Amino acid sequence: MVLPMDRWKGKVAIVTGASAGIGAAIAGQLVETGLQVAGFARRSERVEELSKKLQGKKGKLFAVKVDMTKEDDILKGFKWVSEKLGPVHILVNNAGITQNTNLTEGETEKWKKILHTNVLGLCIATREAVKVMKANKIDGHIIHINSVSGHGVPNFPGVNVYAASKHAVTALTETLRQEFNHLGLKIKITSVSPGRVTTEFIEASNFIADTNLIEQIKKMPCLKSEDIADSVLYVLSTPLHVQVHELTIKPIGEIR
Repeated sequence: MVLPMDRWKGKVAIVTGASAGIGAAIAGQLVETGLQVAGFARRSERVEELSKKLQGKKGKLFAVKVDMTKEDDILKGFKWVSEKLGPVHILVNNAGITQNTNLTEGETEKWKKILHTNVLGLCIATREAVKVMKANKIDGHIIHINSVSGHGVPNFPGVNVYAASKHAVTALTETLRQEFNHLGLKIKITSVSPGRVTTEFIEASNFIADTNLIEQIKKMPCLKSEDIADSVLYVLSTPLHVQVHELTIKPIGEIR
C-alpha cells in the first residue's frame, strides 16, 4: 500500500544537482508536496529561478551553491541547511556527470571529476545526512539517483569511468543498507536507476563529440525528468516497514 506524503510535510529535504533535469523535477515535486527543499548546485542561480516559479506552493525551495566535487562546499551546505531550515529528513543524491574521454587514452582529471561527483560527493553527502539523522533520531530516507549503467555496461562510445561510477553507486546502496542494519538504524536507502531520460545531461557533459550520434540518441525512446521525480515520491510514500531497495525505470522500447 502506498501512503500519502503527509508525514514528510514541513520536513527538510536536500536534492543535489538541482539546477536542471531530474534534480529540478524532484525538487519541484517535493516542494509541491509541502517540503522545505535545499537545492544544491553549482549553478545556484538556476535553482533560484525555479524557486520563484514555485512560489505559492505548499513548500519552498532554497538555492544553496555547492560544488559536489569539493568537500568543503558540501559541509558548508549541510551546515547552512541545519542552521536555516532544520535537520534533514530526506537526501536525494542526484548530482552526476560524465566527460568526453575514454579509458585507453583518457585524461586523468576528467576521470577524477566523474568519480569525485558521482561517488565521493555522494558518499560525503550521505555521511553528513546520516550524522544529522542519527543525532536527531530521524528515520529518514536517502535516495541515490543511479542509472541502468550501474547494473550493466552499455555498448556505447565514450562510457569511460561513468559506468564504473554507477556500479559503485549500486554497491554503495547495498553496503549502506547493511550498515544501517548493523547499527540498528531505520533510515531507508533506495537506488533509483533510470534508463534514457530527456535531459541536458549529454549536451552539458559534452561526452559525445559526434553531432549525428547525438541526434540519433535524441530519437531513442526516453523518459521525462518528471517520471523519475514521480518514482522518488513513490518510494518516499511507502509504509514505514517497506524499503524499495532498487527501482529500475526504462521507457517502453528501450533496447538495453
